[in-house]
Amino acid sequence: MTTEPFSVAQRLGGDDFLAQAFGRSYLVARGEAASVAGLISWDDLNSILARHRLDTPRFRLAADGEPVPDYRYTQPVVTRRSTVWRRLQPDALHQQLAAGATLVLDAVDELHPGLHHLAAQLERWLRTSCQINLYASWTGTEGFGTHWDDHDVVVVQLDGAKRWRLYGPTRTAPMHRDLEAPEPPPTEPVADLVLAAGDVLYLPRGWWHAVAASEGQHSLHVTCGLQSHSGADLITWLSETLRAHEAVRAEVPRLAGDADQRAFVDELRKLILEELDSPDLVARFAAARDATESPRLAPSLPFVNGIPPQPDLPVRLLPSRSALFTDSDGNVHLVAGGQDWTFAAPVLPLLEQLADGGQHHLALLADRAGLTLTQAASVVTELVNGNAAALGGNR
Repeated sequence: MTTEPFSVAQRLGGDDFLAQAFGRSYLVARGEAASVAGLISWDDLNSILARHRLDTPRFRLAADGEPVPDYRYTQPVVTRRSTVWRRLQPDALHQQLAAGATLVLDAVDELHPGLHHLAAQLERWLRTSCQINLYASWTGTEGFGTHWDDHDVVVVQLDGAKRWRLYGPTRTAPMHRDLEAPEPPPTEPVADLVLAAGDVLYLPRGWWHAVAASEGQHSLHVTCGLQSHSGADLITWLSETLRAHEAVRAEVPRLAGDADQRAFVDELRKLILEELDSPDLVARFAAARDATESPRLAPSLPFVNGIPPQPDLPVRLLPSRSALFTDSDGNVHLVAGGQDWTFAAPVLPLLEQLADGGQHHLALLADRAGLTLTQAASVVTELVNGNAAALGGNR
């Protein structure tokens, strides 16, 4: 069994994948079952279902393209404070799954450390947000029918086998909020493939697909949904940045004469074209998206009054994407999670160490920057108070 941690970037081909497949076409990367053994197991799934109160639709069953009513596998429980929640009934759950239902658990990366690491890995590599959903099925019944997603997905088969029929897109880059719906898919797939444990599939948004387990063999896989960054998103961001100009903030001259209306439009055109002609426009948009990413939340209990100068405290940066730069005065800036922290120049090595995405003891951070433990703890306290860092491993 391999001891190397699973790397989805390496499995998909790294830079070659970005140049040849990303956003263009599907890609299948075969692998060994042992390579994904540490992500999540059936025992892990059983534990999550037993220990969490997971309401519909986060936890749900589906069959033949329709949701299975939750009363068929849960029972209502009324607490002594008169609140109601639905308790999972394992025997009824087993019956529904044996009859062809697919089990779905959304945002499972928030519930399991192995998938938390996988999501963070994808976010750091592809510079976008990621949500991981889990799917388990036992029969050849399709849970959702033939459908398309409005975001790219990376599928990791964890156990068993899953058949994927891919039909390709019928509308280029369709969106959740779109002017037209894609045309129905063709009757014959462009690819008919089976994923075995350890295999990875990349599928661009808009690709029609149908999924079913091999008959009589249970299947467990996760789908990593990647947030899209469309031209519409860039235009929205651009409209926000242009509010610095008076002409953009001004009232539209709806009741003025033709000359005033033309002058108003001409001024807007000038501002917009200047931005569109800027060679770093896309880079600035990407950097702004990185800087405003919402970090994954993690408290740092029991340290509610600041981080103590204890050398063995493990520290990690929460945003998977951040920017570090030094201004003209020599101060160091960390931009992450929609905030901008300013530190003295000696703090730079500490921040560079945290920015690699790993977990590092406070003593190492202090040593790298030539700071005392108390000084390093003060820096970390500021980041923890701003929800940009946390103590301990991924939860």
